Amino acid sequence: MRKSLVALSVLAATALPSLANAADYSDDIHKNDYKWMQFNLMYAYKELPRSNDAHTGHDYLEMEFGGRSGIFDLYGYVDVFNLTNSDSQDKSGSKDKMFMKFAPRISLDALTGKDLSFGPIQEVYVATLMNWGGDNGGVNNYFVGLGSDVNVPWLGKVGFNVYSLYDMNKKDWNGYQVSTNWFKPFYTFANGSFLSYQGYIDYQFGMKDKYTSASNGGAMFNGLYWHSERFAVGYGLKAYHNVYGIKDSDAFKSSGVAQYFSLSYKF
Repeated sequence: MRKSLVALSVLAATALPSLANAADYSDDIHKNDYKWMQFNLMYAYKELPRSNDAHTGHDYLEMEFGGRSGIFDLYGYVDVFNLTNSDSQDKSGSKDKMFMKFAPRISLDALTGKDLSFGPIQEVYVATLMNWGGDNGGVNNYFVGLGSDVNVPWLGKVGFNVYSLYDMNKKDWNGYQVSTNWFKPFYTFANGSFLSYQGYIDYQFGMKDKYTSASNGGAMFNGLYWHSERFAVGYGLKAYHNVYGIKDSDAFKSSGVAQYFSLSYKF
């Protein structure tokens, strides 16, 4: 299970209309429609969780996409691992060749035609998140809850979602997740390209001990990216703590730091 390393670039300034103010869909629910897609060539170094004796990294190709249509807001990606089929990567010999994430949200502002903003909260959603992948389809999770777009000083619009997790393999509810993501352009060059600070936090808690060895855990990604109209190059540092509810041990590491490198093409 993993997150996009362009860190939810659905918020990218080159792809989105500005949402600095509260959403208003009273006249037209399609007024903020848009769509985008990009391919990211990635390399992950010491990504967690992993066994302590595994190789240290792997490459992968990510198709990342998103958009808005009326009441629906969508973000998603598909990852394909170990493109070179190298024996020196930590995905060598693994059946874990693909992972998919889809995160559709339904805008309650657009659905009701009312302005539900208050304070720094610009828009309110019913938020969902689905994960599939892993060895033999091991990850099969569905999250549902409430989401929002929040105006944060300096960072601007930040996504904030609170979910309850339903494990479709175990057919049981298993704790909660708080997720937030941001995209902050902070320096623009004369040619229009820019640097951005982008990242996310995913934190799970209240997980049941019959399913996980730790009741809480999570990860924080911090990325520095250069963007042009068609390309992006980035570096990210990701910190983990008992990620996915797996308790860190000498044999199987779920806490620590990993590095990510990416080259993207935007359609």
